[in-house]
Amino acid sequence: MSTRTDDLDRADDLRAEIDRTGYYPEVVADCVASAVAGEKVVAFFLHHEPTFDRDEVRRHLSVLVLTPSRLILAHTDEHAGDDLLPEPYTSTSTEAVRIDSVTSVVVTRMIANPTSGPSKAAEAVMTIGWGGVNRVDLEPAGCSDPNCDADHGYTGVLTPDDFSLRVSAAADGHDSVGRMLAFAESLSARTHRR
Repeated sequence: MSTRTDDLDRADDLRAEIDRTGYYPEVVADCVASAVAGEKVVAFFLHHEPTFDRDEVRRHLSVLVLTPSRLILAHTDEHAGDDLLPEPYTSTSTEAVRIDSVTSVVVTRMIANPTSGPSKAAEAVMTIGWGGVNRVDLEPAGCSDPNCDADHGYTGVLTPDDFSLRVSAAADGHDSVGRMLAFAESLSARTHRR
């Protein structure tokens, strides 16, 4: 008798992975648990990356959680003290997106030396769209007449760009690339079932 992946609650695995990052685990776990709101954790992916703020390095953690009904995105950043909060602090934002709102899961894999046969992806980019944010790329419109100097306005492309994440084996390790691809596969499978 096999157990379907959807039948498992991976909340304990998620908590262990948050603890393993060592990046304010109590703060991150509390915010993620609040956003998950007691739903079962079907799949998850964590991405810990440094960001550069003038002469300081700050850390950023993205936590993606797939539940039976939602995609949860949590982002935690650390900040130096400022006028409002003089002590160093973290900020965490969470977004919950209904699975039936996800319109696209785009995965780009970069494979080094493709002529040598199958190999692990050296880098991968996952872009998830649900219509919350779009990117517009505009350029001047023209016509085929090389002597025309009329203003033809602009032409452009509207691209969904709600969330995008790049993971590379060089920076994050092959395991991290594989885990992100597995998460993308789980999310893609869920959007297929609608």
